[in-house]
Amino acid sequence: MGIEVNGKTIETDEDGYLVNRAEWNFDVAAAIAQADNIEMTDSHWGLVEAARVHYKKHRQHLSGNELVHMLGQHLKEKPHEVRHDVNKYLYQLFLHSPEKQLAKIAGLQKPLPADTE
Repeated sequence: MGIEVNGKTIETDEDGYLVNRAEWNFDVAAAIAQADNIEMTDSHWGLVEAARVHYKKHRQHLSGNELVHMLGQHLKEKPHEVRHDVNKYLYQLFLHSPEKQLAKIAGLQKPLPADTE
């Protein structure tokens, strides 16, 4: 399987994750998002960057709880006060599983089930 980016085929697995993560760039991310029917906004790109930085630093994916906490801090509110709103917002950005779609668009490896809890 693969996606077409600037005239080049980028190999993906059956779920759309990059086979060679070194091929990731913003054009590849946009193509992955488009394949998942996601129109990238500044909010999407900010989360992609945060996911990549977190993964590089910790060698693990952002969990749902970490996403909520991070966004709560960004909004300068306590995560438990905004959890429902943040979850709703994440599902508006990433229509299916926010953690998995974010990892895919960010060019990270496919999260294991334990990585998204």
